[in-house]
Amino acid sequence: MTDFALSERPAFFGAVLPTSAALAASERTGLGIATVTARRGRAGELAETVRAAFGVSLPSGPKAVRSGGLTFVGTGPGTWLAFQDGGGWRFARDLAERLGPLASVCDQSSGYGVLRVAGPKTRATLAKGVPVDLHPAAFRPGDAAVTLASHVGIVLWQVDEEPTYDIAVFRSLAGSFADWLAASAAEFTAVPGH
Repeated sequence: MTDFALSERPAFFGAVLPTSAALAASERTGLGIATVTARRGRAGELAETVRAAFGVSLPSGPKAVRSGGLTFVGTGPGTWLAFQDGGGWRFARDLAERLGPLASVCDQSSGYGVLRVAGPKTRATLAKGVPVDLHPAAFRPGDAAVTLASHVGIVLWQVDEEPTYDIAVFRSLAGSFADWLAASAAEFTAVPGH
């Protein structure tokens, strides 16, 4: 009889990610990820509870707000993706306990992978498949979008002016997204192993 042990693997495990001074992509691992949906008629109370508990105002549109290691990204009316640095799967459970009857909270820690992409050629690379105007006059730090990159659904938000973006991708499409990103960045980067 053979013993099998399961081991946790990041969403982008084995993917070849572009890296250079022009553009570098790296996976953000260890994140706790959860969807948060306000219950009917409770959005105002939810916003007050989040403000009191975490010191952050929930965005009312496609924005990302951060306090310490916690980020809320507005993904639709009364709906957010929440991320906690180092939170793991316990994050959703703990968040659900704190928000009680005000919101439905669902763990997404194994469902998404998140890449951080930064560098001076990041906008030019993303423009090859993301149908969002990422020009600094149109899309600034804290702005977010639920959109596509080529054929892959993503949640994208700008972290800083460098520009740095975080991009959440369903785990099942992480390899496809990584391949697209590497091909789109090829003119600006040297991709290891290619």
